[in-house]
Amino acid sequence: MASKRDIKVLAITDHDTVAAHAEAAQVCAQQHVHFIRGIEVSSLADQGEVHVLGYGVEPTDPETIDRILALRDARDGRAKAMVAQLHGLGINVSYDRIKELAGDAMVGRPHVAKALLEGGWVTTRQEAFDVYLAEGKPAFVPHQGLTPAEAVQLIHRAHGIAVVAHPSLYAGDADRLLAELLPCGLDGIEVYYPLHTPEQIKHYAAFAAANGLIATGGSDFHGFVGDTETTLGSIHLPAGTIEAIEARISQIRAAIVQS
Repeated sequence: MASKRDIKVLAITDHDTVAAHAEAAQVCAQQHVHFIRGIEVSSLADQGEVHVLGYGVEPTDPETIDRILALRDARDGRAKAMVAQLHGLGINVSYDRIKELAGDAMVGRPHVAKALLEGGWVTTRQEAFDVYLAEGKPAFVPHQGLTPAEAVQLIHRAHGIAVVAHPSLYAGDADRLLAELLPCGLDGIEVYYPLHTPEQIKHYAAFAAANGLIATGGSDFHGFVGDTETTLGSIHLPAGTIEAIEARISQIRAAIVQS
């Protein structure tokens, strides 16, 4: 799909896993698409859930690999807790069916939503989030474990650079969150994002420039949901962005080697 749309660079940042990297690297090479290995690490801050993107991640030491693998177990536990919450609401959705719907993918809220839709408890996927699964709703279960600072640290140990995803979507003061992560070695902000307004793009780009961070961006493509696609390739980055990302990745790897 990326090749057909003349997309030159593709980063795959699946939630809490790097399982797609080997196959993706092979296919991208065949299609002449430059591939950046990535991850989107779920973490929990005072203001709620925060996602930290990792670009260039390629873990090699056993401890870091084990910590990334443990993220899968945390997602399974979270999905089971959501099912328990739903059962408490009289909605007897099956965890086994949710796992079947996920297939080889990491279990997440989209699969719970699909099971709710399939069982007739909601009429649309979005209704499942709006009524049950979004933050603050009765079946929402926050991620446990990593703080945003720990997510940054994990990404660095995996030889990647850490970027706060879609800052405008978080509750509370996003600027404060970003400022608190600066001493932790935060590398960038996802400035160019489909749901960011022009004013938000300008604001976060200025914050990045003032603090020596890379202003990254992406389409947040999650595939097809029903008949609707979250458009792959909808975001165009300013010239030099990819070069800046790869230069910072090289710096992180050099620092790890020296240490």
